[in-house]
Amino acid sequence: MDPPPLNPGRILEISGYYWRTCTLHAAVKLDVFTAIGSRAITTDKLAAEMGLDPRAVEMLLNALSAMELLEKEGTAFRNTPHAATFLSKDSPDYTGHIIMHHHHLMDSWAQLDRAVATGRPVRSRVTHSDGEWRESFLLGMFNLAMGIAPRVARLIDLTNRRHLLDLGGGPGTYAIHFCLNNPDLKATVQDLKSTEPFAMKTIRRFGLEDRVRFQAGDYLQEAIKCSYDVAWLSHILHGEGPEACQMIIHRTAAALEPGGLLLVHDFILDDTMDRPLFPALFSLNMLLGTPDGQAYSDGQIRDMLADAGLKNIQRYPFKGPNESAIIGGTL
Repeated sequence: MDPPPLNPGRILEISGYYWRTCTLHAAVKLDVFTAIGSRAITTDKLAAEMGLDPRAVEMLLNALSAMELLEKEGTAFRNTPHAATFLSKDSPDYTGHIIMHHHHLMDSWAQLDRAVATGRPVRSRVTHSDGEWRESFLLGMFNLAMGIAPRVARLIDLTNRRHLLDLGGGPGTYAIHFCLNNPDLKATVQDLKSTEPFAMKTIRRFGLEDRVRFQAGDYLQEAIKCSYDVAWLSHILHGEGPEACQMIIHRTAAALEPGGLLLVHDFILDDTMDRPLFPALFSLNMLLGTPDGQAYSDGQIRDMLADAGLKNIQRYPFKGPNESAIIGGTL
């Protein structure tokens, strides 16, 4: 279907879309959806329970209802099924952490013109930050991976693989699900030392301490320890420039046994570099936060794998949220 014609109304809609974004962010930050829970509740009662201004709360709830995140029943409001599933902390499918990660990025996005003018980032790297920012990032990555990893683990045949490297694996979600789907597989999650508490908490949650271990290391600064027969690189290449990405892939390939499988999962552009939309926008997000990061095209990733000696390079029949895709090859 062709997109609607670009007219002043559509242009203004694009320009003001951040109003909706800020409305959602405020509701998640205030934890409105959790406070509402499974009931219908009036504005005055909710405001009193949360210690908020009743008039302002009514405006927020009306806007959330207009966005179809709440249902209005007379003077009361109720969570929609989707809001209850994804926006309440009482749900195992809560996605509020990644929304708060997006919230923390907003100041830098307001300075995009400066980043484009200078070609330099306007914020520090979230992956190297501390406190609330890093917690939202790591838990947000866990939220997203929990929705993807089970499907990926079923898609990719690791039947005869014995030791997986989850490089830059954060909480270790993919390593965990690959192991859950392959009883003979063990895994090592390598990431910065500051990530270890999050990873170990997640590994213990799934009862896999005997099969999934955490290894502190910086793949930009040192060779990868140990040897593996499969390596998983999920959402790490986009944080680096082409030379660093090639170095990461070479170091990973060097840690693979003969016949080893190297898999790259990322937001992947078409070779024209201007489609799909999300990876194109994500390149700008990397401009804002990294010196050299960007989204890469299918062809660029294939070339990097080939340069490191990988063969039988293929794109797997997988499409994740925001156009994430998987390309892999064997040594």
